[in-house]
Amino acid sequence: MKKAFFASILFAAAALVPAFSQVQSEQLIQVPNIDVAGFAEMEVVPDEIYFSVSLREYFTDEKNQKDKVNISTLEKQLIKAVADAGLPKESLSISGVGGYQNYVDKKKKPATFLENKQYELKVSSAEKLDGIMAKVESRGIQYANVARVDHSKREEFKKQVKIDALKAAKVKAEYLVASLDQKLGKVLSIKELDENLVFPQPMFAKANMRSLSAESADAVTDSDVQYQKIKISYRMQAAFEIK
Repeated sequence: MKKAFFASILFAAAALVPAFSQVQSEQLIQVPNIDVAGFAEMEVVPDEIYFSVSLREYFTDEKNQKDKVNISTLEKQLIKAVADAGLPKESLSISGVGGYQNYVDKKKKPATFLENKQYELKVSSAEKLDGIMAKVESRGIQYANVARVDHSKREEFKKQVKIDALKAAKVKAEYLVASLDQKLGKVLSIKELDENLVFPQPMFAKANMRSLSAESADAVTDSDVQYQKIKISYRMQAAFEIK
């Protein structure tokens, strides 16, 4: 008897749920409202630049394949240069290890395997890279180029852009409603429509790195580097009651 009683209550409650939802939906539709979208964008100069640096072994006497400069020697130079630049140890990390065969004359001398090593170096500006690379033997530098850029406060900027986009939606709703001699009421819903983050590669106007020059460390000048700004944009949708 008790089981039948509880089953009846559950059946009645289940029947009421869709009916209650329908009433809520009808009430929401009956409330005069306006649904608008707001857009906001922010441009910031990157303060985190990640360089990909590759070092490789070489012979000071290339013709006779003598006096090899080991990768460990080049790595020590790079590590010291990073420390001298005032950067934390974590700024430099190994991203890859490889090697290649150095062919001169197979008949006279067999090929020698030379090791190379890739690193990721995080700096705040390209000028830092100039000073660091100037302290590494130029013949041991295979390349040094930008891998990516970022900003240390990117998440804070994203929050601010979302808020600005939502405020823009409210302003739009206010002047549209005001044009009909009405007033804006409470917010009914908020929805994030899309996110757009653009991290462009920097454009080098001039490069003065020692890997591309025979200048001494003291003679290396700052790079004339122009970076495109990081673009952060959001579009927010909001519905407001019309009084």
